[in-house]
Amino acid sequence: MGIFVRKKKDNDNETDKRISLVATQPLARPSRLQKYEESLSKVKPKEVDTLASQETEDQKEEATPPLSEWFTMGEENFFEKEVYTLVRRRVQELLLTTQDQAIETLTTQEAESVVRPLYEQALVEEGLALSHQEKQELFSAVMAEILGYGPVQPFLDDPSVTEIMVNGPHQIYVERRGKIEKTKSRFQDNEHVMRIIERIVAPLGRRIDESSPMVDARLPDGSRVNAIIPPLALNGPTITIRKFSKIPFTVEDFIRFGTFTREFATFAEAAVKARLNVVVSGGTGSGKTTTLNVLSAYIPHDERIITIEDSAELQLKQEHVVRLEARPPNIEGKGAITIRDLVINALRMRPDRIIVGEVRGGEALDMLQAMNTGHDGSMTTAHSNSPRDTLARLETMVLMAGMDLPLRAIRQQIASAMDLVIHQERMRDGSRHVVRVSEIVGMEGDTILMQDIFVFREEGVVSGKIVGRLQPSGIRPMVLDKIEKAHIELPPEVLALPDRKTFEL
Repeated sequence: MGIFVRKKKDNDNETDKRISLVATQPLARPSRLQKYEESLSKVKPKEVDTLASQETEDQKEEATPPLSEWFTMGEENFFEKEVYTLVRRRVQELLLTTQDQAIETLTTQEAESVVRPLYEQALVEEGLALSHQEKQELFSAVMAEILGYGPVQPFLDDPSVTEIMVNGPHQIYVERRGKIEKTKSRFQDNEHVMRIIERIVAPLGRRIDESSPMVDARLPDGSRVNAIIPPLALNGPTITIRKFSKIPFTVEDFIRFGTFTREFATFAEAAVKARLNVVVSGGTGSGKTTTLNVLSAYIPHDERIITIEDSAELQLKQEHVVRLEARPPNIEGKGAITIRDLVINALRMRPDRIIVGEVRGGEALDMLQAMNTGHDGSMTTAHSNSPRDTLARLETMVLMAGMDLPLRAIRQQIASAMDLVIHQERMRDGSRHVVRVSEIVGMEGDTILMQDIFVFREEGVVSGKIVGRLQPSGIRPMVLDKIEKAHIELPPEVLALPDRKTFEL
């Protein structure tokens, strides 16, 4: 077990204590590491290159895994747990004693140039002999712990990962291409997870502890973070990170992905420029906010836009944008600023358009009031299972405002304010599609009338992927009058209308 022990120095009391502790305490898995060393000692140097060719199939199955695989054996791997901890702590000690400038203030390249020699020194002091690949993996882990977000940092850097789910210290799942998969990475313990959570929320002035065990936050790149800790999270501290592309998606990207068609994109551009009020609806993870981001690109650059969100996620490209973010209560339970407060305040800020990241409560009433009082072209998102269900949820959320309004009056407000509902779903193959675009055409009695403009037609499944297309219904929409009043012309083929004369009557 000499791999964990370096020679004793006369003036190094702390090192004496650490060596004594490692040498005297029983190892968590000594037999596995001993087996690995014994398997190496049995192979003569000249036989290393020819060993693989001489092994039988049975011998290959019994062979000890290479040293690099010891990094991925999880919490039961003594090598990963102890060596990583020793090296990380030693590097941090050297940083404290040799660096006057805070490492966090340096760029990534500058920090690596500072940490690299200290890392090499720590390896020598700890007596570790690793291959080039193993040294690089361990260095990346140390850098992620010092500057980044620990074990989740590689997934934050991976553009194919769209969501990261930490279920306690020993389970990390990621979403790739709409599918969830388990990773081999993990944290050391609950305290390790808590350090990363604190690193995320501290710069935002937010806190998480037993008295306030839930928090919403965001990373510097805009990725959304939710954390919940014991006693509410029984599996241990839990983190959910919804990543956002470093380069925001464009309309062309969505057409290429098959999220919607070029005909829909042409219609959506006309609707946004004609200042129609739009709600993007869908379930969790269906891509509502991303679609809202893409649609906002059609807003003219000479308009003043105010965005209101719980946690800032929207990435608008326009220059004249004012971003507002809700604030949770402080440790005394005071000082909370809700989305509803921000919507009311935004009306005094001379907005041309108001974009609310998501309505989920009483702010729905104020949003409808804004749409009905001259702030046309406003946009928002809402959780629902269909366009019709979106209207029912809006009714419920208006009632949550505490106003004792009759249901008919609420429906009249919705019918008057809303123009379009764009509904999006995450399909069973993990892909995301706009599946229905409906307009609100008015009321008949106590019922809000809707009609479909575009509907997704599923054609089948090829190699596990759903094949289909968002097709126009062929019905002349009522909102076409507003589009034409804005002096915007739509080609008849966009809506599959038979002839231009049809909608001039």
